[in-house]
Amino acid sequence: MTVKLTDLEISNALKDLDGWALKDEKLHRVFEFDDFISAFAFMTRVAIRAEKIDHHPEWSNVYKTVTIALTTHDAGGLSAKDLALAEAIKIEYGR
Repeated sequence: MTVKLTDLEISNALKDLDGWALKDEKLHRVFEFDDFISAFAFMTRVAIRAEKIDHHPEWSNVYKTVTIALTTHDAGGLSAKDLALAEAIKIEYGR
């Protein structure tokens, strides 16, 4: 079973996760791209990383906007897996 982060751990992590916010007890961020192809390419890169760490985002894509929410269902909230995936997403976004 994955361990749920404490409120203090989440607060401290958010300081290093530029652009991410806590929304409905999930890490949440909206990413904007120049066009649909760029947004879809980003999602593909994130999907490969997510599969490698065996943790998958809740996300949607509308044209050039990708919305991502991260949570760990078996922990009942945020876990270290969410922080690791957020860091990987940051690398793939490259901005």
